[in-house]
Amino acid sequence: MIKTLTFGTVHMTVAFTVAYFMTGSLVVGGAIALVEPVVNTVAYFFHEQVWERIRAARQQTALHLTA
Repeated sequence: MIKTLTFGTVHMTVAFTVAYFMTGSLVVGGAIALVEPVVNTVAYFFHEQVWERIRAARQQTALHLTA
């Protein structure tokens, strides 16, 4: 859990720093640092769903080949 929290902190710090240097705005940097990890988390959920379907399809194909 500590590793997850520290990675989240690093992620938000990097997002803020990049956005701040690109825009010069603390507000934009802060907004991106908060929004980007949330969007990334949602995208990760759907990414995992797709790969779970691929895994299930491959497993089903393997079962048909061995039957």
